[in-house]
Amino acid sequence: MANQYLAFDIETAKDVPGEDFNWRPHRPLGISCAATLATGATEARLWHGRSQDGTPSPRMSREDAHAMVEYLADMASAGMKILTWNGLAFDFDVLAEESGDIAACKQCALSHVDMMFHVVCAKGYPVGLDKAAQGMGLPGKPEGMSGAFAPKMWAQGQFDEVLAYVAQDVRATLQVAQACEQRRKLEWVTRKGTRSSLLLPNGWLPVREALQLPEPDTSWMKTPMPRRDFTAWIANV
Repeated sequence: MANQYLAFDIETAKDVPGEDFNWRPHRPLGISCAATLATGATEARLWHGRSQDGTPSPRMSREDAHAMVEYLADMASAGMKILTWNGLAFDFDVLAEESGDIAACKQCALSHVDMMFHVVCAKGYPVGLDKAAQGMGLPGKPEGMSGAFAPKMWAQGQFDEVLAYVAQDVRATLQVAQACEQRRKLEWVTRKGTRSSLLLPNGWLPVREALQLPEPDTSWMKTPMPRRDFTAWIANV
């Protein structure tokens, strides 16, 4: 029986300068909006705060973020597998800070499926969601749009565009997960334009299980990415 997933993604409120998205020195980032999409659903559920005039607020309040954590925890308890692309090192870290629900976010982060982290554990380097979608023959991110643009667009009142973007992110996340499980492998387009792949004989692994994979050989890399870079915010991993 196919896994029942709940794809999850956030967009941050603070604009981070630079092209490398070195976000940690600029925290707290705030959350402008988020999206979740369950297996079998036709539309993503969109999350954001509201100003007094009914328009989306500049950022979600602590209560808004707490409600999202409760929803994710409830869905996980009901048997859904929370699904992200880089949620371990980013989305859940930011959500923990914004909601104050640090323990619950750590639990969700460790038990959820972060496909990018699985790739890192197996290969020693990350792969972008858009490149994975391309490799699997699926729609990726809207052309000319990225998460780096979202904070400015949200601040300028382009709410519909940002909400459509985050909704497409969770749709692409879910589609990639399902396609990979059917084919038992992930394929992606590399920076050089070639194709690479990762076999998935047991499907996608939750973070706790991905951490048990043998360490890959990274001796050929100039700047390998150790797993602790992704788990540093979670103590005692």
